[in-house]
Amino acid sequence: MIKTSTQADPSNLVDRFYPPKGQLLKWIGNKQKFAAVITANFPTQYNRYFEPFLGSGAILATVAPANGIGADTFKPLIEIWQTLKSKPSTLKAWYAERRSLIKKGTTKEQVYKKIQQSYNSNPNGADFLFLSRSCYGGVIRFRKADGYMSTPCGAHTPIAPESFNERVDCWYSRVKNTDFIHADYKKTFALAKKGDLIYCDPPYSFSQSILYGAQSFSLLELFEEIARAKRKGVLVALSIDGHKKSGNFFCDLPIPRNLFEREVFVDVGISMLRRFQKEGETLNDENVHDRLLLTY
Repeated sequence: MIKTSTQADPSNLVDRFYPPKGQLLKWIGNKQKFAAVITANFPTQYNRYFEPFLGSGAILATVAPANGIGADTFKPLIEIWQTLKSKPSTLKAWYAERRSLIKKGTTKEQVYKKIQQSYNSNPNGADFLFLSRSCYGGVIRFRKADGYMSTPCGAHTPIAPESFNERVDCWYSRVKNTDFIHADYKKTFALAKKGDLIYCDPPYSFSQSILYGAQSFSLLELFEEIARAKRKGVLVALSIDGHKKSGNFFCDLPIPRNLFEREVFVDVGISMLRRFQKEGETLNDENVHDRLLLTY
């Protein structure tokens, strides 16, 4: 039987981990606001830290591991992380070059459209970096048929290059001991050894079918990988849909018996994806609860 607990009070947490003050990338499902609650449930001792669904890297940057692996199947994203580690000045230049196109006589919508066209003709980390910071709510949405990024420009003004540079410096100090690889989560799991910790934040199984990487993702196969890792003595923490209403039904996840030892529910508020899908409608019943499942 899984032991259940409610969300911890961040004010009562032992301050082992501190989230960065600002996001490097705008990203739907970003766990940065809840990183203190999530990481408070990590073991106090482990060897190497793994994050196979890297995304925004919010949890990884909060942990700031002494020895880490961050992985994702989305190549432009990994290109950003690899550049942050190896050439942070290049990352700054990528953003500044594109952000500087917004000037008198040229609107952010026009610049966004131009860079979106550039990205869609040749997917790359430099264009994707600007798009992630400029698109609507960090909703990285692709057409399933051809991979075309279709997210519209956001209403906000992208942050100034000077502010972005400060974030690069902060995030670099937190990820400098992490290696970033372009790999499927199964290959990343295979690298973990006894005593290592894996944190998983996969695509939401019900609500994120339009987002990158979610189209062919199998939650059942992930559970199989977690079971293999547990048998090897690898510690696994999994963020997944909790008591959440998705559209007009409630999620019922096929979680195997005896795989997890403990669960914690984290209230993450109203889903940005639901805001995007139901613009102009009331969202009073759309609160999301992430379920943090632990094999230890």
